[in-house]
Amino acid sequence: MMGGLLGNRTRIRFGSRRIRTKATKPDVLMGLIRSLAPVVPPQGLIRLGPASDGGYLVPDDLAGIRACFSPGVSKVSDFEFDCANRGMQVFLADRSVDGPATEHAAFSFTKRYLGAFTDDDFMTLDDWVNASLPDDTSDLLLQMDIEGFEYEVLLAASESLLRRFRIVVCEFHWLDDLFSQSFFHTASRTFYKLLRTHSCVHIHPNNHAGIVQFRGIQIPRLMEFTFLRNDRIGKAVRQAHFPHPLDADNCVKSAIRLPECWFAGEG
Repeated sequence: MMGGLLGNRTRIRFGSRRIRTKATKPDVLMGLIRSLAPVVPPQGLIRLGPASDGGYLVPDDLAGIRACFSPGVSKVSDFEFDCANRGMQVFLADRSVDGPATEHAAFSFTKRYLGAFTDDDFMTLDDWVNASLPDDTSDLLLQMDIEGFEYEVLLAASESLLRRFRIVVCEFHWLDDLFSQSFFHTASRTFYKLLRTHSCVHIHPNNHAGIVQFRGIQIPRLMEFTFLRNDRIGKAVRQAHFPHPLDADNCVKSAIRLPECWFAGEG
């Protein structure tokens, strides 16, 4: 039984929305947030891609990574282009477009979405990697922006495959719904699964979507997370200062700072 994790049923207002749901207990929610507090990667952080939407901060630990897997192509492929120029093979996938926004000899494109199972339109992360690099055990990089499908994709992925991704960069959607216990179950299991093998080393709020506050806890609706595999970290030291000098706004809307509860442990 998981009743001890849940709060009482209440009406929660998120901006103009007001929904009736069981609220996640604040201490349980803060437990997840504290577990995601970024630590300092010993290699430092660099930016790949543009100084706007589509660019991400990653540890300067790319040597020896054979390939980047990047589902969610949209209209920008500059991050992938930078990976290719560093010697990686780059595998891209997106059912909604016909190819990458930028061409490169190292690019390989698949016109399918990622999901929890494989069919005509979707494929699992395991099936995609196994088909792209059969009988391979080298380190990989995952960069994923797939509009909310990230939760089912990561929950469906095998832990053995996740361990091959030295670096995971993922934009997580609907994070304000962590206040609702029904969404918290799925999202928290996704994060805790990643944290079995990786540690968060950077968080950047996407300023396109704004911030929601409830019971003293602030959550940006949309955030970009960077994870580094634990064997590359050593002693974990919390990152104390945000934003990072290389962070950049995603769009022309007002900038959003990462709330202190996400890195200072305060509610």
